Amino acid sequence: MGDTEKDLVYSESIKAGKRIYYFDVKQSRNGDRYIAITESKKINEGTMDNPRFVFEKHKLFLYKEDYEKFVDALTRTLDVAKGNAPAVSPTTETSTATEATATAEAASAEAAVAAGEQDEAPAEKKSFLDKVKDIF
Repeated sequence: MGDTEKDLVYSESIKAGKRIYYFDVKQSRNGDRYIAITESKKINEGTMDNPRFVFEKHKLFLYKEDYEKFVDALTRTLDVAKGNAPAVSPTTETSTATEATATAEAASAEAAVAAGEQDEAPAEKKSFLDKVKDIF
């Protein structure tokens, strides 16, 4: 199929100065969906008298088996960048422990829902990544 309109399931873009970030959900030939994140940057390769603009693009492809790990790492990174968490890189050991804790918390939440014990929480505004996770 290639890069055609038929492959595109969803698209969102963010303009940030001279850059534009594209978040695309695409579908492969076998029906699997994946995310393509593209950074497009406008660059002047000409002179002041004779400007010649080109767009430098960088792409990142994210496949379904990596969504959770990607979102977790991005969330931790954003927390550090915002000053909400210490700048400590997780080791394989702590990553495994974090995954085990998350799995236990998810199982506990499922059990609470099944038992009808879940508190009513106010609806929160979903981030782009949350919306993408909901698609899959």
